[in-house]
Amino acid sequence: MVQFPILGIGILSWIVFLPVLGMLAIVFIPKAYEKSIKYVALAFPILQIILSVILLLNYNKDLSGINKIEGFQFIEKVSWINIPAVIWEGKVNIDYFMGLDGISLPMIILTAIIGFVGALASFSIKRNEKGYYMLYLFLVTGMMGTFCALDLFLFFVFWEIMLLPMYFLIGIWGGERREYAAIKFFLYTFFGGIFMLISIIALYFSSKDPVTGMHTFNMLTLMNPASIDPNSLLGGVGTNMRYLAFIALFIGFAIKVPIFPFHTWLPDAHVEAPTAISVILAGVLLKMGSYGIMRISYPIFPDAAVWFMYPMAILAMINIVYGALCAMAQKDFKKLIAYSSISHMGYVMLGIASGTAIGFNGAVFQMFNHGTITAVLFLSVGIIYDRAHTRGLNDFGGLANKMPKYFAVIIIAFFASIGLPGLSAFISESFVFLGGFKNETIRVLTIISTLGIILNAAYILWTIQRLFFGTLPEKWNNLTDISGRELLSTVPLLVIIIMLGIFPTPFLNLMTSTVNQLVNVIWHLN
Repeated sequence: MVQFPILGIGILSWIVFLPVLGMLAIVFIPKAYEKSIKYVALAFPILQIILSVILLLNYNKDLSGINKIEGFQFIEKVSWINIPAVIWEGKVNIDYFMGLDGISLPMIILTAIIGFVGALASFSIKRNEKGYYMLYLFLVTGMMGTFCALDLFLFFVFWEIMLLPMYFLIGIWGGERREYAAIKFFLYTFFGGIFMLISIIALYFSSKDPVTGMHTFNMLTLMNPASIDPNSLLGGVGTNMRYLAFIALFIGFAIKVPIFPFHTWLPDAHVEAPTAISVILAGVLLKMGSYGIMRISYPIFPDAAVWFMYPMAILAMINIVYGALCAMAQKDFKKLIAYSSISHMGYVMLGIASGTAIGFNGAVFQMFNHGTITAVLFLSVGIIYDRAHTRGLNDFGGLANKMPKYFAVIIIAFFASIGLPGLSAFISESFVFLGGFKNETIRVLTIISTLGIILNAAYILWTIQRLFFGTLPEKWNNLTDISGRELLSTVPLLVIIIMLGIFPTPFLNLMTSTVNQLVNVIWHLN
């Protein structure tokens, strides 16, 4: 079943696999035509933005997804892998099953925007552009597919697809310690993928589709408690094996977020990655982990989710406070933003741990807002590094007068990161704390987590002081202000940050019905 087809192909397939078409186009462009390669690579993310706007304009916000196919839109479902029974009873049937709801649509829009911004920022790459852009577009396909997949096997394929291009993008085009950072990223993510795969296989062999009687990878079917055989490995609701499967999935997703203590790969990856890859990493890849928890872990294991809410809130609190303290200790601009990301993703996890509708709304909104804000901040780091070839916070001072346009761009992003009213993060963080406070079980942890607001303001204001005020060293007298291309990559994000800070209701309305359904699924069995 395919809805909203374009040339006979579903729109979700187009938005996912357009970058693959871009890869094929780049294959036939001679290596010497560097500008052509760059513009072709930029064109396909632009097409993805156009398709995401079409999705947005045709999306029915009143439908609620999570566990019923009727709540998903732009559905595409065809048999993908069909192996008849030979060795064991029952055949293997894996579907190409995609659709979107109020949780996935914001992530698809975010991926399209960040994909364009990253492609534009990649214009600073000066060596082996052809290989770089092919890997970059392949990475975007993996990210898009993850947010569209409704079959666990298909989800895992897209999840793992992004691992390989990211490894090479950091390992080849990164900084001095790029090999170390790339291997560390690969090992952490691959390790988490093993735990995910174990849980997925356990779910498959413990399930039975009520209609066909076969095992299934269908996420929506697995969300129905009746689909899990009480005599199987995972057993019925509330069994220890279900809790273990939930924890195994959680480890895989937690590494991606990343949640303490699985966070140590992120600062190294950010510092060594090219600017555009840092933008992609912070803007989209981290959200794949929190998205997986909301899409898979919570609705499939609602009993375990409720049991794990308090421990998850503890981890979220540690992320928020510890990440902010680590950011305050940094002298490298890029590493400061990396630890800031760890802290701000803690807000997302706190909203998820709340188990409330307002907390979930805040979590999804924070995922989107953090993606746009950190994209501007990492772009800003790249702008100053391209000119000065240093990221030392103590190496500057007085840049506000020398680079006034750059100062205007970054100051908006900094204030948004602080959570200043009138900018987007204020709304999402407020919702997260409201949701956490509403849940009496984690109320004290929520109160402690508000320390992150103070610490966040402290290290950002200190960063502003070190970079932009005081006397500019003479060696930076030749620095030039932000360019037109750099403005094109940052200003649209700033417009989004301001618009969602002033009038967030239309965006929040996209996710409300789906989030309410998620809350109903979680608490229905508890």
